[in-house]
Amino acid sequence: MTAPRARLLALIAVLALLLTGCGLVSSSGTFHDATLPGGARPLDGARITVTSKSFTEGVLLGKISATYLAAAGAEVTDLTGAPGSASSRQAQLNGDADVLWEYTGTGWVNYHNRTEIIPDPQELWQAVHDIEKSEYDLEWLPPANFNNTYAFAASAQTAERLGVRSLSEVAALPVGDRTFCVDDEFFSRSDGFLPMLEKYGIPYNDPNGVPAANVTRMDAGVVYTATAESSPCNFGMVYTTDGRVKNLHLVVLEDDRKFFLPYSGTAVVRDEIIERYPPLRALLGTISERLTDDLMQDLNARVDIDGEDPSDVAYDWLKSEGLVE
Repeated sequence: MTAPRARLLALIAVLALLLTGCGLVSSSGTFHDATLPGGARPLDGARITVTSKSFTEGVLLGKISATYLAAAGAEVTDLTGAPGSASSRQAQLNGDADVLWEYTGTGWVNYHNRTEIIPDPQELWQAVHDIEKSEYDLEWLPPANFNNTYAFAASAQTAERLGVRSLSEVAALPVGDRTFCVDDEFFSRSDGFLPMLEKYGIPYNDPNGVPAANVTRMDAGVVYTATAESSPCNFGMVYTTDGRVKNLHLVVLEDDRKFFLPYSGTAVVRDEIIERYPPLRALLGTISERLTDDLMQDLNARVDIDGEDPSDVAYDWLKSEGLVE
């Protein structure tokens, strides 16, 4: 057995054990058999490994990619659901995985420790693309039209009652109405809650800003329910493509001062692989150009709220778009 093959098998075994505790066993390493319309096989003979992060959206993007690339004729190894950003990222850097969906904000902040806020999604993508290309031999393909960034939301009733649609309008409310629910991680991030309040002129623990008593810290999942119920807060931190935003009828507030960094979804491919299999660029682009915030909310909700398997959701969507048969 060759060293790369042995390393790959070991990685698969480790991931399988870790995924047992992630609630993704039913979808790990599996995707639906499909073919391209007309039986086209532009990747015939290609061998490609697809990985993903372990949260719902990451797994869905991985399953969509694995299903579509296999339909195009590739022999696909499915390593979707790698726990944490580091595992999937490291697998790609090691050459054990070839395709991974990433986020421009993650690349900029987490991987390259940059603190400059670049509000323009295309400009941020270009900056991350150039670093990754020159330093890591990774090709960040053009980004999809969805942005899974941080945001604040309110229930539809609260947004209407208080007359707010933007964070600047929240900042203009009476102090007693400026109540927030956030998780611990977002509260303490260098690009999170406290700097955001400063940006909007309502500093934390200030009687004229946001008193400490106005902020409730809780588990990220509970924030959505608390926001929908407007108790104990009027405004809660959300991710913009989370299925619960639409399901709970939350109103996402405009970040009109452009504090939050874009987190555009982007397919990342190792240079060696995209040079060996040029059709990958067009195939992944076909997926990317169809993805929007609304669509990702719908697909995520089918998994997180309706309990469907990510593999099924991925296949159903590809089929509904006429991309596979």
